[in-house]
Amino acid sequence: MTEATPLSQFLSLHLVETLAAVLPVRDENAQPKTLVFGGVERHMITSQARRRAERVYARNRANAGRGPLAGRSMGVRTREWALLAGRELESAHGWDKERALLTARAVMEASGLKFGDPKKKTVANLTRVLVFAPADAAARIASHIAGQAEAVEAWCEDYLKAQADAETAKKTRRGAKKTAESRPDADDTQETATAAPAAAPTLPPLPKATRDAVLLALAPRDAVDIALYGRFLAEIPDSPNVDGAVQTGHAFTVHEAEQIEDFYAAADDAKLDRKRNALSFLDAADEAGAGMTGYQSLISGTFYRHAVLDRTQLRTNLRAAGMDQAEAETAASEAEKEFVNAFVEAFPEAKKNSTASTGSLPALVLAFEGERPYNYASAFQRPIDEGPLTAGGEGPAGPAAVRRLLRHHTFVSRRRDDLRTARLLTYDPEIDTLLAELELPESLSAVERAEELTP
Repeated sequence: MTEATPLSQFLSLHLVETLAAVLPVRDENAQPKTLVFGGVERHMITSQARRRAERVYARNRANAGRGPLAGRSMGVRTREWALLAGRELESAHGWDKERALLTARAVMEASGLKFGDPKKKTVANLTRVLVFAPADAAARIASHIAGQAEAVEAWCEDYLKAQADAETAKKTRRGAKKTAESRPDADDTQETATAAPAAAPTLPPLPKATRDAVLLALAPRDAVDIALYGRFLAEIPDSPNVDGAVQTGHAFTVHEAEQIEDFYAAADDAKLDRKRNALSFLDAADEAGAGMTGYQSLISGTFYRHAVLDRTQLRTNLRAAGMDQAEAETAASEAEKEFVNAFVEAFPEAKKNSTASTGSLPALVLAFEGERPYNYASAFQRPIDEGPLTAGGEGPAGPAAVRRLLRHHTFVSRRRDDLRTARLLTYDPEIDTLLAELELPESLSAVERAEELTP
């Protein structure tokens, strides 16, 4: 029996896709994001937007019992962990709503998480940073609080009282400072001795068992998407961070950016009904005009995007989460299949209803293994000229980008011995015909399903 060839450390993915009249990501001014590359401006879809789309796509499939990760633990990134834990205390353990939220927030704050300004209701119970933790973290925290209710509530009462006393002391110090500043002729020594407030009360520490329970609940544990994409939580130094196993590049157009400002006029249904039923020309004229007008920026183009999976890092993360070697190997294999599927299928959802952007399919996907990551962005440093071939152009950007990408890969693979098991997938019949015409090396094999892109 032939021994299976061991997998290389890195799986590199490269994709070419064409989008028309979309806006998958935008800046603070609602304009398309751009970068300058090869001396011209290109449209850009940021890696952050891509990673979130892929992560959420994989999580939703797993939670719905679909795909390789069906039934696996997944993560949630939110600022609402105190709210979620409070709701768990209320719904699963019968606590009063206000008491539940107050306790959950105090416990998590004392564990090290910082919360928003308590005077602002919209952020008072939200952590200042997004916390990426396993989906069941809130339920675990609530379960511990309910199980240690007497001790936790006694601590919480002391903690809230100390907080209130500290706020009072702070106000006293602030008032004393203002008083001193308003009396410049007063003797500084006497003023300081008279107005110096007492030291702020010390907040009682959270019981060790409760803090340990919170840290365990928020730890990455066996959440597969945290092992894939990593997380960084600086606010609690003893809560483990995870170096992600996935590297994602910004997608960019292979040609110069093309943008349109789409003028739109939105109709007012009630206004049009009155116009339709008007009894005179003057009444109808009064109801003329659109209900609202405006502009939206839209982009079109052929994009190159790239991502890499570090198989070694993924297995390291899963082992650190407590899995044994066999379980980590199985989970890593499943995670790789779902990662490849999400790379092909997922798409940022901005303006998905008004542009149908999420229905796009890639013109070509190239996947191969190597002992290091390979980014082929340089294949498109010179922007594609979509002019006619007879006039020195390269023709439509989609086929031209596929030619460049495959030519680049063939050239590199002749000089790098570690590149192997390269696979191609297309959803475009024109590209499929093109692949048949090109002289591709035998190391490149065509597949018909996304799951076949990885061994």
